[in-house]
Amino acid sequence: MEPMSKVKLMSEHVLKQLARHRAGPASSTKSPLFVAVQGPQGSGKTFLTTRLQEAFVSEPHSLKVVVLSIDDLYLPHEHLVAVAKAYPENRLLQGRGQPGTHDVKLGIEILARLKRINEDPEHHPDVHIPRFDKSLHTGEGDRVPEGTNVRGPVDVVVLEGWCVGFYPSSKEEIDHRFELPVQGLGDDFFISRGFRKEDVLDINQRLKDLASWWPYFDAFIQIKPAGSHPYDYIYKWRLQQEHNMKAVNGGKGMTDEQVVKFVDRYIPGYVFFGDGITKGGPGEDGHLQRPPWAGNGLCIQIGESREVVDVGTF
Repeated sequence: MEPMSKVKLMSEHVLKQLARHRAGPASSTKSPLFVAVQGPQGSGKTFLTTRLQEAFVSEPHSLKVVVLSIDDLYLPHEHLVAVAKAYPENRLLQGRGQPGTHDVKLGIEILARLKRINEDPEHHPDVHIPRFDKSLHTGEGDRVPEGTNVRGPVDVVVLEGWCVGFYPSSKEEIDHRFELPVQGLGDDFFISRGFRKEDVLDINQRLKDLASWWPYFDAFIQIKPAGSHPYDYIYKWRLQQEHNMKAVNGGKGMTDEQVVKFVDRYIPGYVFFGDGITKGGPGEDGHLQRPPWAGNGLCIQIGESREVVDVGTF
């Protein structure tokens, strides 16, 4: 299928969820519909959410859609460096990406302000959306002064990112999965890449903070590699993404070897926490709680060329 086919699937889902949202209690219908979009590196989620935004701006919809990337909520470069230095033995924290490298407080502030942006749009102050330039510092990236100011009213807020919707797991589940082969990447992926179980447990704890963003969301769209290749396609897609970026910015970015090592650090997130999107995670009482978007999720599975191979709901 062509890219617009995925955009059409996403559009239909969002419009259905928006109609449901607007038919809800009066106290909630004033707020925008919040949609989470998750997909691995290079899967096209940023491109697709931009196209989704463009499609909704025009007739017959004429909707105002705000798109926020989780990438733009990374800590500034100096803070990322500080995190890496503070935990030198945890390879998962040696650079941006994992929970623990995002500005959780800033994210909460932005989401909370966007949630209220329609209450008094004439007098509500603009909401500033930051921007993170991934090409800076030889591909390590940094937050830049430029950003976007959003003024209400807003119909839909979209947050897209690789770990959006991930939930912490139990120690027992991490112990179990750590010993299993990673499909398509070998029997000893974690050990061969220098990842320790305690590194994963550290990220698991940090994910609890990041998951404080998820209650804001009403609906979900997951862009997922086909089940036969859940991880290996990601390397190809991310390399393509880096090459495309460097082709237009004068060559600034990571080498191919750096990209492979970069993606390596993300694989544990998919393996240990990715199924939280559909299952949810532990609540304050320790029992499993369903995610807030349960029953309002769309899953688009894609093949090696990012073509749609299956569509489902959750």
